[in-house]
Amino acid sequence: MKTRKKLRVLVLADTPGTPPTDQDFSQELKTADWETEAHVLEALKNLGHEVRMVGVYNEPGPILDEVKNYPPDVVFNLTEHFNDHSAYDRNVASLLEMLDLRYTGTGPTGLTLCKNKGMAKEILAYHRIRFPDFAIFPPGSAIRRPKRLSFPLFIKPLNEEASYGISQDSFSENDQAFEERVKFIHERMNQEALVEEYIDGRELYVSILGNKRLQVFPLREVIFSQVPEGRPRFATFKAKWDESYRKRWGIENIFARPLPNGMAERIAEICKRVYRVLRIRGYGRIDLRVTPDGGIVVLEANPNPNLARDDEFAQSAMKAGLTYERLIQRVVGLALMP
Repeated sequence: MKTRKKLRVLVLADTPGTPPTDQDFSQELKTADWETEAHVLEALKNLGHEVRMVGVYNEPGPILDEVKNYPPDVVFNLTEHFNDHSAYDRNVASLLEMLDLRYTGTGPTGLTLCKNKGMAKEILAYHRIRFPDFAIFPPGSAIRRPKRLSFPLFIKPLNEEASYGISQDSFSENDQAFEERVKFIHERMNQEALVEEYIDGRELYVSILGNKRLQVFPLREVIFSQVPEGRPRFATFKAKWDESYRKRWGIENIFARPLPNGMAERIAEICKRVYRVLRIRGYGRIDLRVTPDGGIVVLEANPNPNLARDDEFAQSAMKAGLTYERLIQRVVGLALMP
């Protein structure tokens, strides 16, 4: 679907505190933390759309006021939190639905399913899609490792994204380390701990665009060239966001190295199934591992992934032949589809 007429686009973005009354973010948009917002705004303007932006923190008033005074044709929803809670992004999408607005990305159902990693795994199990065996430990519960979970284990917060809460201590090889990490998540992050079997293998990121008809973009891979042989390789928070740490350990995100014949097609079909059963819409990314024996293990699904020009999703789209502006236009067009 081509949507090339001039549209009134309202961009919603997270703010770290109460947004300014005048909603002027000109200085913030020059900083690295606002890179995605700056790239999307620039692309929308280059496409000829009339664009306004509203910052969202802990109350819906600014959204309601803006929609009343400036009814948009479509909302470009870049929010990932509400009131500092990542799980509350679904409520922003719910508000947009109650206002009968077209908006980009995944709806409240898909956001709920994907953010609650335990719930997502139960759905994948029903559809016989392979994922790491797991257990969930709510705060206040007894911390006893189920016998079915063998070391090594991988421990992370249940409801976070972007590797927040993941460090080298997330990898445990004994009960003491396991118990200490679960307690850390309970006490320091105040949420449930997700304990998974650690899956060795190549880590791939699969970017998908679409609603009903899905396009799988070229696969990306994270490599750890300076991590000693025999040590675990996984994306900690530092491994994703700390450039000096990435350089020290030879961590690079590249287009996937050659895969065995037929493997890319198998990965694409599995990821499209995950996308559909978890109710992802518009655009999403599936993270998985390919084991040494050729198994495909889904790690997690990411609705509304980062859209910065230099991030995984846009890089994969551009490798497939889309310009960045064309990608943003496609995301808008998908939001306008019935």
